[in-house]
Amino acid sequence: MSEAQTLTESSTARDLTAFQRNILIVLTEEPMYGLAIKRELENYYDEEVNHGRLYPNLDTLVERGLVEKSELDKRTNQYGLTQAGLEAVEDSFAWSLSKFVTDDERAEQVRALIGKHN
Repeated sequence: MSEAQTLTESSTARDLTAFQRNILIVLTEEPMYGLAIKRELENYYDEEVNHGRLYPNLDTLVERGLVEKSELDKRTNQYGLTQAGLEAVEDSFAWSLSKFVTDDERAEQVRALIGKHN
């Protein structure tokens, strides 16, 4: 992959909305069908996520090559993270951490958070 392609793909991933990034984060766990993604997001936002918001954003992520869509059955699609999608999540975390971890105390806070989830 050329340097120009890498820059374009990261720029595209960095242009995602917070909602789209949260969809990618949900999909890092495992591929899911739309209603399962919707439930996960509703748990996070503590409010209803409308189909009219979720599915167009999923379609955008598929178009950008960050999510792969496959058919589970004639009525249900499954969505899974692509390698580019995983790299977008990693890039977002790396950038956030580079801003947050400014000293040893904050680094320890991050280690403690990670320890809670292992």
